[in-house]
Amino acid sequence: MSSSRVGLRLAACLLNISEARRKYIVENIAKAALLDKNGKKHPQVSVLNIFSDQDYNRSVITIAASVDKLGSSVLAACLEAFQAIDMEVQEGIHPCLGAVDLVPIYPLSGVTVEECGVVARSLAEDLVRHVPGCSVFLFGEADLPEKRSLVQRRKQLGWFTRRDVSALQPDLGAAPARRCGLTGVGASPYVMNCNITIDSQDMSAGREIASAIRGSNANGLKGVQAMAFPHEGKIEIACNVESFDDQEAAEISEDFQNVSYSVLGDQFSYVSPHYIEAQVKKLASDWGIGTKGRALVGFTPQECKNCAEYGIKENIGEFWKIRGGVFM
Repeated sequence: MSSSRVGLRLAACLLNISEARRKYIVENIAKAALLDKNGKKHPQVSVLNIFSDQDYNRSVITIAASVDKLGSSVLAACLEAFQAIDMEVQEGIHPCLGAVDLVPIYPLSGVTVEECGVVARSLAEDLVRHVPGCSVFLFGEADLPEKRSLVQRRKQLGWFTRRDVSALQPDLGAAPARRCGLTGVGASPYVMNCNITIDSQDMSAGREIASAIRGSNANGLKGVQAMAFPHEGKIEIACNVESFDDQEAAEISEDFQNVSYSVLGDQFSYVSPHYIEAQVKKLASDWGIGTKGRALVGFTPQECKNCAEYGIKENIGEFWKIRGGVFM
């Protein structure tokens, strides 16, 4: 089904919130995305998926909408999240800086990354206007003119070490309040989340494996960022898998390493989750360790587009209930 048949220009937000242990709160945040300020249902918005991890105490809510409706929908979800989540008492093993930790906007069909950047910037301004104590850092196409990547911004802000946020300097808003923390808002080509569990509690092995597949390393996987976390008595290799410009790519590369797709004629590629899992399995075997499976947090870019088109065409706001949210 093409976006032209649906008649919509679609974008998505993979909203990262610092709550997973209270399921009703996560679902209330998801439901808030479906209602306008008068409490009426948005006809062009669908919550495609909820992925919650209790060890991490983090949820990713996939919200898809027409690009002109996405900002207000995500704003409503964020307002609900800020009311319900207090970073002064939040606990979890996953790094985070904010109650609403990350608000990335991605193009799905008929929309440019630059347009998503405009949506993200406007959303960031609305957040600091409507939420007392909300502070925002910008990344990607919302961070003009530098367009610094999310990884760059996180390193600059100490996201990986979870330091005291009150000393941080936001791009928008006042100094971060301890309850709200600091929220990242930006736009880029689609970033997928893929986690592989190794059958070990050896964090040194996990860190070595994560480092080996990281795209910033010479022999790593392009566009892949990876960290190792203790998770349910094992080690999880958590990967952010970026889409990158690839104008000469085939739909699937000969070695099945990369998968390609296009948005408005722009060609992007990303490393296949199957290939990432195979590489982790190979590296783990060098340590005498097996793997226990792979979890995709939501969708590939193509799956997200297809589900968004179907959910919005059929007016299915709570699409995640049909698909089956993942609560770990």
